[in-house]
Amino acid sequence: MATFHVHGVRYQTRDVERAIAFYTTHLGFVLKHQAGTAFATVSSNGLDLLLSGPGSSGARQLPDGHTQEPGGWNRLVLRVDDLAAHAAALKRAGIPSRSDIISGPGGKQMQILDPDGNPIELFEPAR
Repeated sequence: MATFHVHGVRYQTRDVERAIAFYTTHLGFVLKHQAGTAFATVSSNGLDLLLSGPGSSGARQLPDGHTQEPGGWNRLVLRVDDLAAHAAALKRAGIPSRSDIISGPGGKQMQILDPDGNPIELFEPAR
């Protein structure tokens, strides 16, 4: 049986430069690699987020005719220590959210959107 290793999470973006600025400025990612305006990798705590722009191979139309686009409901989940403080800072920065903070048995969470509408969940585990 083949062994699989997580390489990263791919998000489609309409503007690679804008996506790099969002993830590095607001979420603490570090730019790891950039291929012009077609593609970039930003990284946080060992996770690579692959940002595929319109000119990248990871954004090409699929053989069945489907177009790969930003958005959807699958999402990157980032664990934070103080969700309320992060939510307030992102709101001040004008970052759109899909939800207010909601609480459940596992902790608190909210969803924000990157500039292309890709969802990101901020999660604070229950203590």
